Amino acid sequence: MKEITFIRNNFDKWRHLEEMLADVDGQSPADLADMYVDLTADLAFAQSHYPKSRITLYLNNLSSTLHNEIYKNKHEKWSRLLTFWTREVPLTMYQERKMLLISFLVFVGCALIGVISQMADPEFVRVILGDSYVEMTLENIANGKPMDVYNGGNETDMFLGITLNNVWVSFQTFILGIFTSLGTCWALFNNGIMMGSFEAFFYQHGLLGESLLAVFLHGTLEISAIIVAGAAGIALGNSWLFPGTYSRIVSFQRGAKRGLKIIVGTVPIFVVAGFIEGFLTRHTEVNDWLRLAFILLSLAFVIFYFIVYPRRLHNKNN
Repeated sequence: MKEITFIRNNFDKWRHLEEMLADVDGQSPADLADMYVDLTADLAFAQSHYPKSRITLYLNNLSSTLHNEIYKNKHEKWSRLLTFWTREVPLTMYQERKMLLISFLVFVGCALIGVISQMADPEFVRVILGDSYVEMTLENIANGKPMDVYNGGNETDMFLGITLNNVWVSFQTFILGIFTSLGTCWALFNNGIMMGSFEAFFYQHGLLGESLLAVFLHGTLEISAIIVAGAAGIALGNSWLFPGTYSRIVSFQRGAKRGLKIIVGTVPIFVVAGFIEGFLTRHTEVNDWLRLAFILLSLAFVIFYFIVYPRRLHNKNN
């Protein structure tokens, strides 16, 4: 790459870093650390390709200044626990907003495939969910309790089991990005097909409304968090497939760091979703309008926290 192209591609980023250093007390340690990783990667590239250039000297001085600021502020405050969810996760989500859209489209597309497949072949759901689960559900429908699957077992045990399983699914969806973004898309494919065929199965038995109210009472948060985990996985896969001006290993490290930040950010959502599924979903006797209101409230939170708020926060900082 020509030196002038390298400078042109990164000039805005370096200027933004200088602005951050001018107001370093107003920056979070995580933001400074992320910028330091970017800057040292640029410095390494410049040292390899333009060792005697003034831009290499500039980047070296800038890296030294930033290093000193990070070292000076190395002691974390307890407020980091708050700023992690109020600043770091939302800003990372803004950076990966295109990956979030891709993850959403992949999941919805696969859910539609599940719906179409089930409508074409009523036995398709058995391939996806297994004969035992389908037979149990058919028995529940015959007994007039189609959602009785959520009414089995101790509430606390269900809450813990569901939460741990959901966290594992999200981590698995993310980590499959190591095998390129196609690995994560495969996880989204499985979850989307499962949901689509499940809802189509209840539609065929005239119970779609009841199924949607029961499933999405907890599923709004749960499915949204899986889609967010998908965004993290796709970002991880793309980080080493398309490293840009970074070395492949540095690009992968940056992608992994951003992805892990997103995954950790979804854990409280899975905890809440697990609580709802373990303690509340089983109460299908609750008024339908109340359940619908709860679902819409959950959806509003997801849209605000993962889409609206990250954009507002980004615009405020720039």
